[in-house]
Amino acid sequence: MNKTELQPAVVFEQFAKINEIPRPSKHEEKMIEYLKSWGESRGLDTQVDETGNVIIRKPATPGYENLQTVILQSHMDMVCDKLVDVQFDFDNDPIRTYVDGEWLTAEGTTLGADDGIGCAIELAILDSDNIEHGPLECVFTRDEETGLSGAEGMKAGFMTGDYLINLDSEDEGEIFVSCAGGRNTQAQFNFRREEAPAGSFFLRGQLKGLVGGHSGDDINKKRANAIKILGRFLFQTMRRYDGIRLAQFHSGKLHNAIPRDGEFIMAVPNDVKENVRADWNIFAAEVEDEFHVTDTQMQWLMESTDAQTVIEPSVARNFVWALQAVDNGIYAICQDEALGGMVETSSNIASVHTAETEINILSSQRSNVMSNLDNMCATIQAVFELAGATAQSSDGYPAWKMRADSKLTQIVVDTYQQLFGKTPVVRGIHAGLECGLFSERYPNLDMVSFGPTLRFVHTPDERLHIPTVQMVWDHLLAILKGIPQKKA
Repeated sequence: MNKTELQPAVVFEQFAKINEIPRPSKHEEKMIEYLKSWGESRGLDTQVDETGNVIIRKPATPGYENLQTVILQSHMDMVCDKLVDVQFDFDNDPIRTYVDGEWLTAEGTTLGADDGIGCAIELAILDSDNIEHGPLECVFTRDEETGLSGAEGMKAGFMTGDYLINLDSEDEGEIFVSCAGGRNTQAQFNFRREEAPAGSFFLRGQLKGLVGGHSGDDINKKRANAIKILGRFLFQTMRRYDGIRLAQFHSGKLHNAIPRDGEFIMAVPNDVKENVRADWNIFAAEVEDEFHVTDTQMQWLMESTDAQTVIEPSVARNFVWALQAVDNGIYAICQDEALGGMVETSSNIASVHTAETEINILSSQRSNVMSNLDNMCATIQAVFELAGATAQSSDGYPAWKMRADSKLTQIVVDTYQQLFGKTPVVRGIHAGLECGLFSERYPNLDMVSFGPTLRFVHTPDERLHIPTVQMVWDHLLAILKGIPQKKA
């Protein structure tokens, strides 16, 4: 299969055009202008709100004017990540895609199918002249990936539909009716730099090749976190040998991604440098064994490096001890049986970076239960504050609670059964969807979320399962014809 053979062609043609447009989170100006011009050139009612969200309205096709209005919604921004040795400018370069069997992926970067494929589906429907549907509102929000600020900034009344279908899910055959709320917690250690003790030998430890993934949807897959692994080695080493001094620690890029790589620089007494190298090799083998199913391509490197100033010892110790102690991964499982054992509450240590006189740490907490989200954030804050850092959590975004009487869910399930002869899974997702914010501003809006199958989102391994795009397309068109009529 090559790219010209991808089906449905109308969707993949739109996706190819979208991937020519730079659209990093918080820098979606080119995409906003593209959508605005695209809608206006087709004579469709097109509006951009003060936040930068775009809505394009399309009238019903003949015979469907009395159906209730459906909102199709996706986000226009993408996570920008690449392999360390790939040269790529996300502000200017188009995404380079290729077909790998049944999957579409990109050359060394994120693919942008999260959520470019949702945008492409909306544009394909808007551009059609042979699809039967009632009144449509196609909404494209900005900055979903780094705080859902597009949905947060949307004012009541921008959307006027009765039902909303969010096209930002990653497992075809699964219908999402609930999502987690989330907050970020930031911590900062301040320190003085000083000269390393005389006779010190500097070593750089590097770890890369981890799978990483989405810090919500992939948190239950038991994948390795580079920050926790490197912190664990430092903890063991500093307890074992006197005189170990930390100079640098860098790992992670995005608040919503499990860190795939990282490095530290430390000064060690000259007489134990070979012991530390041996310990590193033993530690690497042990960790590889622990993650022999999930992370099979770990790459470890320890080498000598140039002398540097080091972090004052008390702060370095407290920082490393905090990394060892802080919660990471699953904290609680949902008690509601209808959600099928989904993760309820979790935390992910997402990035650590040292500057001249400070260490900055970013972590992400999620929960479907807002009181437990508060508790998880407090737990993370407490660890870092006990270690002498300052810590605070963001306001975050709310959870989306399952609606037991959802008419839209029933329509979506029924049409899926009729099309494919099997029942889809109805469940919640342990990730933030904009539906949580919409549910606050539009409390009567009936919502579901579904989409084609994606894997390794938020990483350079991101891939889209091509056959599932056709399935989602067929399913969505059947849903649009089955929407109830407006109430008299």
